[in-house]
Order: sequence, then C-alpha cells, then structure tokens
Amino acid sequence: MLTLASKLKKEDGGKTGRASGASDSTHRVSIRDRLLTKEVAELEANLPSTCKASFPDEDKLHHFQLAVSPDEGYYQSGRFQFEIDVPEAYNMVPPKVRCLTRIWHPNITENGEICLSLLREHSIDGTGWAPTRTLKDVVWGLNSLFTDLLNFDDPLNIDAAEHHLRDKTHRAKAEHDESEGKVVID
Repeated sequence: MLTLASKLKKEDGGKTGRASGASDSTHRVSIRDRLLTKEVAELEANLPSTCKASFPDEDKLHHFQLAVSPDEGYYQSGRFQFEIDVPEAYNMVPPKVRCLTRIWHPNITENGEICLSLLREHSIDGTGWAPTRTLKDVVWGLNSLFTDLLNFDDPLNIDAAEHHLRDKTHRAKAEHDESEGKVVID
C-alpha cells in the first residue's frame, strides 16, 4: 500500500550512485511526505475499530478520506466521510479536514467545516495544533466528535446544538414523567 515508502527507499539507495553534491529535483521528497510515510504506517496499525482510512491515490499520502462509523452514542450506526488534506507546511500547520457527509452536529456545519481544537493553528486553551501532533491524533479526534468530544457549550452549528439540548431536555422530562406513572401525550 505504501508506494511512497518504496519510492523513498529506492531514492535513498540511488543516492550513493550519484556524484556528491549533485541535485536532481525529480528525486527530492518533501519533509511532509517523509513524515507521512511513517505516520500513515502508524495510523493504519492503530486505527480505531470505528474508522477506515482510504487513499484514492496511493502515491499521494497527503490526500485521503476517513470513514467514521460510531458504535455508541447519538450517532450510532451512522457513517460519516471526511476528506483530509495535508498541506506542504505540515507538521508546522494542521491538516485541512472537511466533512463530506451532511450531518446535523453541533461541531460540524452543513458545509462540512469542523470545530475541533486540535485542528486550529492557534488555540486559546493550548489544545490546538502543535508540531508534536500526528495524523493519528486527528483521526482519534474526529472519531471522538461523535462520543466524548461532542460539544454543546461552544458549538460551531448553534442551531444543531440548541436542537440537541431541547431534545435532551424533552427526553429527560418524558423519562421522569414515565417513572412517576404519568401519561404524556405530545
């Protein structure tokens, strides 16, 4: 699968045959691509069971898709597609992530924009992007948006957050009335 890794090995092996100081721009591999070769291998070995990564072009590890299928919580049994683009300045800047699936979620807009602190270059709370973060952190963060990182207090999609909170309050009241033997008709 990692054709870029085999390409890097060939290039490293071919360096000894070239004259010292010779430069061939077709054989240069960016820092981003070197990092991604390692990170994608680590990611594939540690992918959550609810996620599946796919690479449309195996020679372009900087562009891939992630499918998240939560197995618990409000979004259980759903399947949500994300597109991840890793910029050339990676790992100094975070990957660009967009949700391709239309979803009613407090931290995802209808246009696919995502509110996840680790995807922010600069974050007030200190949980934003740092060069020590990896693609694995991004994938685990996206996966957690459907469970423990579901944030109603600082939503990107205010209407969705308000709807979820109203629904949650309504369900809690219905459960309370039911436990007291009251019949509620809406």
